[in-house]
Amino acid sequence: MSRIFMKGCEAIAESAVRAGCRFFSGYPITPQNEIPEYFARRMPEVDGVFLQAESEVAAVNMVYGAASGGTRSMTSSSSPGIALKSEGISYCAAARIPMVYANISRGGPGVGSIQPAQMDYLQATKASGNGGFQMMVFAPASVQEAVDLTYKAFDFADRDRNPVLILSDGVIGAMMEPVELPELKSAEEIATLKAEKRPWACIGHALDEKRAWIQPGQWQTSEMECVNKEAEALYKSWEKDTMVENYKVDDAEVILTAYGISARIAKSAVDHLRKEGFKVGLIRPITVHPFPNKAFEAIDYDKVKYILDVEMSIPAQMIHDVNAVVKERIPVRACLRSGGNIMTRDLIIQTVKGFEEER
Repeated sequence: MSRIFMKGCEAIAESAVRAGCRFFSGYPITPQNEIPEYFARRMPEVDGVFLQAESEVAAVNMVYGAASGGTRSMTSSSSPGIALKSEGISYCAAARIPMVYANISRGGPGVGSIQPAQMDYLQATKASGNGGFQMMVFAPASVQEAVDLTYKAFDFADRDRNPVLILSDGVIGAMMEPVELPELKSAEEIATLKAEKRPWACIGHALDEKRAWIQPGQWQTSEMECVNKEAEALYKSWEKDTMVENYKVDDAEVILTAYGISARIAKSAVDHLRKEGFKVGLIRPITVHPFPNKAFEAIDYDKVKYILDVEMSIPAQMIHDVNAVVKERIPVRACLRSGGNIMTRDLIIQTVKGFEEER
């Protein structure tokens, strides 16, 4: 398969098109604007629909409607725009409607800065909307991985009838790298995918035809509790789908942990520190939800001195998930940047050396 040089945001959009996405609605906000711009050009070429909505709220509810009819659908935004979409995402989760969305995140809180950041981790993994719903959250560390994970996201969304999030940042969204694109699904394949949703899709069922999507009676206390229990079982089933990269951890005495662009920078720091004689490794969550607990459980806590959490967020956010699984067996320290300041390899190296000098 040939390789093509693409910007991260555009590669995400093209991968979605190739996965069979035929409806996209969005609203402009930096640094994700290239996603809707690309869809605006690309959708007419594949008989898809692109709509620029009047707001983020309108955009996500248009996706809710299109996805309810069985069409693979997507939206995207950046940080405060995602917050505005949260109610519509919650409704998709409640109604068991598959949809994919991307957050090319920026600094915060509030409107924050337009520069890249990783300050939406808690929102993405703990509270993407009301009602305690959960979803799979993928965190790519390269443009190629953004392509691959976006393509997979539509399959997971359909399988679970649940939203799926691509959590990225302005670095990966703006950078250009060579990628191999997946095959474009044919019209026949897309028709088959839509036909498989007929039992529950909102497509004008006969009155005597049973539908699996939310019925009014489920809002009664006892029936809604059953729905919540079914959702809990779904969330627990995701453990088998957890993805993580373990890099040079077998003999490590110090373990870095990071996701997305910070992990890519941390990986470079590992290689540099190794050349200087420091036994450093990296655990990189690819799914940040569900969190790869088993990778941290497998650490040799008699050998590893401490874990260094690397994030573009102040205060640290992923560190709470790390602490929850480490259970104070060893110290968990942090190396952080925020406010649009990009994590650097030098800062990670200096942080590790500083801790080593303290010992």
